[in-house]
Amino acid sequence: MVIEFKFGKIIATQHEVVIRLDGEHRVTLQASADAVQLLGNGANVIVVNCSEAKWSMKLDNQTQLEQLAECLGCSIH
Repeated sequence: MVIEFKFGKIIATQHEVVIRLDGEHRVTLQASADAVQLLGNGANVIVVNCSEAKWSMKLDNQTQLEQLAECLGCSIH
């Protein structure tokens, strides 16, 4: 599944999430689905906190977060 947001694209499967940021530097963030937490209630943030990586990304809206939760098969906290 590909989700467009104002900073780039989120590419998600049942096993991983890849975020590609637009812009000159073309940053890519990647994490396994097990390391991803989704924070809702207006925050709309993807959080990755594991031994290999620590990062977070704010999404544009709750709908994007719900689409990601459905694809990953996880809940929104």
